[in-house]
Amino acid sequence: MNTLLESLEPKTIWSYFLELSKIPRGSKAEAEAAAWVADQARALGCEVERDEVGNVIIRKPATPGREGRPTTCLQAHVDMVCEKNEDTVHDFLKDPIQVWMDGDLLRAKGTTLGADNGIGVAAALAILASKDIPHGPIEALITIDEETGLTGANGLQPGRLKAKYLLNLDSEEEGFLTIGCAGGEDTIVTRKLTRTAPPAGHRAYRLKVSGLKGGHSGIDINAGRGNAIRLLAQALSFLKPEFDLALASIKGGNKRNAIPREASAQVFLDPAKEADFKRALATHETHWRAALGTLDPGLHLTLEAGEAAQAMSETDADALIQLLLALPHGVEAMSPDIKGLVQTSTNLGVIETREDEVEVNLLTRSSINASKSALSGRIAATCALGGFTSRVTGGYPGWKPEPKASLVQIVQDANQKAFGKPLEIMAIHAGLECGLIGEKYEGMEMVSFGPSMWDVHTPDEHVSVPSVGNFWKLLVAVLAAV
Repeated sequence: MNTLLESLEPKTIWSYFLELSKIPRGSKAEAEAAAWVADQARALGCEVERDEVGNVIIRKPATPGREGRPTTCLQAHVDMVCEKNEDTVHDFLKDPIQVWMDGDLLRAKGTTLGADNGIGVAAALAILASKDIPHGPIEALITIDEETGLTGANGLQPGRLKAKYLLNLDSEEEGFLTIGCAGGEDTIVTRKLTRTAPPAGHRAYRLKVSGLKGGHSGIDINAGRGNAIRLLAQALSFLKPEFDLALASIKGGNKRNAIPREASAQVFLDPAKEADFKRALATHETHWRAALGTLDPGLHLTLEAGEAAQAMSETDADALIQLLLALPHGVEAMSPDIKGLVQTSTNLGVIETREDEVEVNLLTRSSINASKSALSGRIAATCALGGFTSRVTGGYPGWKPEPKASLVQIVQDANQKAFGKPLEIMAIHAGLECGLIGEKYEGMEMVSFGPSMWDVHTPDEHVSVPSVGNFWKLLVAVLAAV
């Protein structure tokens, strides 16, 4: 037996999770992992099908005497966010995730762990593998490409599922029952670039922002963490005129749904001014470290040798810096109805510079469709004023809370019986597939719950091993009750 597995309970979940962690499954590159899930289910004697977009749909009959119970769907997504520290050598297209124990936490070495949502997939497989857990008819829906476009849920066709109840296994806080979520949409911003020769005598350098926590752009957007792209723009705005910098490119962030932890700019600087520049940069770092305080204390601004041949035109460089300062990032509005819930936000998530074009990606979320559209409209107006082109894409609906639904009470009663206390009911400012699935299956009752995990979408992602055991206990109790 795997040495790590020997220390983990419940073993069936962890066995499936550790095997899944060996298979590359970044969003849009999760085909092998989805096929593995289908193979596991077939080996268990379940009915398995793949739909048009690649989702895996699995059916298991009820245990004897429960054939007349309503069908329950276990739903999770097989893909994961692929983030790593810059100094970590890891190829997400072929390398397994290196998992390790840190007390009662499970982590990965320098990369995202994939507990989001590998734990949900493993739990569904563990239920399918069980022989002694009472349950009614079960469907399992394992979707693809949740993290970068909700492609699997969006492509799911009406009529594929028969379930009355859906248990989404993609929540990240033990003791809470999620019954609603925000909708979202992406804005893609572009501008054609004109290239020029750098100033005579200037040398290429790389100006880098690093050391930030990053985080999930829905769950962590109100945590006060720094945005590496915005901080880089602040530094460039402050230092460019003083040191006659020429800008060649900006790169930052990897996923539009992750707060960017790192960003860098290729710039041209007179090497005679390098020492003065570094002193000014240190002052700027001190200022922003104080501003971020204990919320994100690891900020570093560094200058190192760069690689660039041509600069952007002065007009393009100034327009880009000003745009990155003007675009919204963070909380736009809090919910007037649910204390502590973010209602509307935007994540300034990714910037990429190519030879003749720069592209910026933002993700806007809101539980109010009109607010989401209004903020996307303001982003478009800001871009137009700066001479940038923008388009909105990838929209998905929110999931309206239904606190009086019968499934909510069933889960509450199961938790009360298992743990002697009720769950806290909540809605989240993040995207879950329930909104899209609910649009296609009107009347299907849905809830979401899961174990405790933190810093998802970052290399600091970690999950509480004991909470996975409690998650499993609740899941088993709910299936016995429905």
